[in-house]
Amino acid sequence: MTVGGNMLIIALFLQMQHLHTPMYYFLSHLSLTDICLSTSVVPNMLCTLLGDGEAMPISGCVTQLFAAGSFTAAECFILTIMSYDRYLAICNPLNYITIMAHYLRVGLVTLAWFLSLLFCLIMIIPMYHLNFCGCNIMDYIYCDFAPLMEMSCESASILEIMSTVIAIPTCLLPLVFIIFTYSSIFFSILRISTSSGRQKAFSTCSSHLLVVCTFYMILIAKYMVPTRRQSMNINKVVSLLYTAVTPLLNPIIYSLRNKEIRTAVRKLNSIWISRDLILLFLIKESFLKL
Repeated sequence: MTVGGNMLIIALFLQMQHLHTPMYYFLSHLSLTDICLSTSVVPNMLCTLLGDGEAMPISGCVTQLFAAGSFTAAECFILTIMSYDRYLAICNPLNYITIMAHYLRVGLVTLAWFLSLLFCLIMIIPMYHLNFCGCNIMDYIYCDFAPLMEMSCESASILEIMSTVIAIPTCLLPLVFIIFTYSSIFFSILRISTSSGRQKAFSTCSSHLLVVCTFYMILIAKYMVPTRRQSMNINKVVSLLYTAVTPLLNPIIYSLRNKEIRTAVRKLNSIWISRDLILLFLIKESFLKL
């Protein structure tokens, strides 16, 4: 369901010409990060549950941590870009098309992917050189940083400091920027004289705001929960929410609250039905000729 819902958003952007706008361009990349984040964790987790445990080498465990961390950071950056896009659309509408040109949106998304991979590489490369001599059973839903560090027989204080430092540009600063942009958006909407204008302006960013709140609330809860043994079950539930549930909710939120996407789904559905009918007609004609 997660892969199907997010693939539908990407297919709508590629197929529907009227959706070739900056907002839907960023939304398609958000769907891509949701697919990558979910598939980096959920398939292996399901195999582990079905097999009552799963053996994984340390290199595979660290690679999974790199993948999950990279896609989480990429989602933070892309949500930040989307908030900047909404800020320009509402607070500076006359210059929106000029500023948010094709080269800028491509550059912003490329920078988001590059920085997310770079920051996670800085964090992950030292972990490949750690020695793991402790308990080799990880009671967790995937290879996360804290449970992996518990298995190390070396001091992880430097890596813990690095993770805190890297979390500032990947999670904290994007959140501060999003709060700033939405504060400006809120005051700009209040200055609109008509209620219909205020409602229309708010509807253009309400879906994104809901996605941001859901993602960051779960992410903050994940890292605010202590990693002590008695809190591990809570941490596992929160981790499951942000790796499996949030990627499923995002396309649902955008499809239910966005009239353009609902219209595009109906159009795409009619196109696919027409193609199927044409294909069936051609098959029928070929059989009649035979």
